Amino acid sequence: MSGLFITFEGVEGSGKSTQIELLRQHLAERALSVLITREPGGTPTAEAIREVLLDPRNKALAPMAELLLYAAARAQHVEERIRPALDAGQMVLCDRFADSTTAYQGIARGLSLELLGEIHRLATSNLRPHLTFLLDMDPELGLQRTRERGRIDRMEQESIAFHRRVREGFLAIADNEPERVVVLDADQELEVIARDIRRHFDAYLERRAREQALAADTP
Repeated sequence: MSGLFITFEGVEGSGKSTQIELLRQHLAERALSVLITREPGGTPTAEAIREVLLDPRNKALAPMAELLLYAAARAQHVEERIRPALDAGQMVLCDRFADSTTAYQGIARGLSLELLGEIHRLATSNLRPHLTFLLDMDPELGLQRTRERGRIDRMEQESIAFHRRVREGFLAIADNEPERVVVLDADQELEVIARDIRRHFDAYLERRAREQALAADTP
């Protein structure tokens, strides 16, 4: 797998989509091939599952059913879009991935983290992001941003206590994997955040190039 898989995570309204677009522009200036995608979604089948998951009318959706729907969407997404792009040498920028499932369905919903780990493995065939940007902010502020945009979806309608647990889940993931997950204060000016993302991204590319050169020189 020759491409680079970068994910963006965070609570609702943390500005992931905006920062993905700003990083895409940065990469375009360097003539790098980039695929922008999202979860749940990214393929026609996965987008159809997204409609079910986020529809406010589906309030009775059981936590286990919710988890398996996310996993099904992810399995299709990885097979149809992400792996082919990575195999072709593209950089993939994805709005949410398995970390969101760990934070939302694992930490916030209280489902078994051991079970989630096995489901992640099956749905992705062990695919993991090379680098993750966690846009961290007070969930209440993030939800206020989503309400200002208009209609809110099923997940956004969850209680503030739920969204605080989601944030705790993301921060726990970052604590456990500091080499992969970069935590950024999302309550800053957009360009300040974008500059930090570019700096971390460029540093990661340099480190990766050094490691690959060292591996090539090793008998």
